[in-house]
Amino acid sequence: MHDIVDLRSDTLTLPTPEMREAMARAEVGDDVWEEDPTVKRLEAIAAERLGKAAGLFVASGTMGNLVSVVSHTRAGQEVVLDLDSHIFNYEVAGAAVIGGVQTRPVKTARGFLTPEQVREALRPANIHIPPTGLVCIENTHNRHGGTCCTPEEVGAVAAVAHDAGVPVHLDGARIFNAAVALRRPASDFARHADSVTFCLSKGLGAPVGSVVCASRELVARARRVRKMVGGGMRQAGVLAAAGIVALERMVDRLAEDHANARRLAEGVARLPGLAVDPVTVQTNIVIFGVQRPGEVGASQAATSELVAQCAARKVKIHAIGPTSIRCVTHKDIDAEDVERALEAFGEITSRW
Repeated sequence: MHDIVDLRSDTLTLPTPEMREAMARAEVGDDVWEEDPTVKRLEAIAAERLGKAAGLFVASGTMGNLVSVVSHTRAGQEVVLDLDSHIFNYEVAGAAVIGGVQTRPVKTARGFLTPEQVREALRPANIHIPPTGLVCIENTHNRHGGTCCTPEEVGAVAAVAHDAGVPVHLDGARIFNAAVALRRPASDFARHADSVTFCLSKGLGAPVGSVVCASRELVARARRVRKMVGGGMRQAGVLAAAGIVALERMVDRLAEDHANARRLAEGVARLPGLAVDPVTVQTNIVIFGVQRPGEVGASQAATSELVAQCAARKVKIHAIGPTSIRCVTHKDIDAEDVERALEAFGEITSRW
């Protein structure tokens, strides 16, 4: 049990002692000159894990998605993605500002585009409309509560895109959560995508960084875009060293986070005023609704109250909507922390 139970995000993990030791001892060089041996090792390990030819270490998942989108497309094209995707909602319109591309968000049931939706969204050749330049998929899906789509579902969407000559980018920020949850190698999920980004700094516990994996040609283009947006980090091996530990030591333990998330969801489902279906919780994200009877706005006020009252009890949670709370389990949350959070929820909702 920890002094503060912080369920706001798995980006809040602290590096392990082994990561700190690896960072202190890392052999480094200038990565912009492609002379940092630790960065090179991380990129090679990541590419092998994802079944791709090459990797590129970047500062963040947002940067990874941005350099991938820009490398796949040209200005004036359109990118098809899910309406609730991270790229569309939380990346400050980088694809439009830097890449000059238009996004075409599609509403989905589970956060995952279907082959039929992709087929319908692909633009025909017409002088009046932007040509489709890329299809993006997110797995696991953040705003849909950490849900996973299978490698076969990814493949079915990619087949439609590829038949039209359109590449596919996989935002796999938490792809190792999907791999552990569905008991499939991460490379199975990435096989049909032309590029994939994953985060070292979420459930894997590293302090900084993500990796883009793709063909050598795509990575070469992405390296140039990374430089353009200020991502040349010089002696980045100090950071990459922690990423290597994350990949070698932290993947299998993600199952613990998933078990804690299910325990949290099951507890929330039993509390009055809170609503979640534990069956939908596949990985480490739990999104639940707040339902307080009364006048208009009662549930929204209750949501704000829940966040504030939990904070007073040293339990930190995050409202992702007027009446929605997101909780994310990670390596710095244990079973006792989950029980403490549920106890706080119960104390607060019992007074509603």
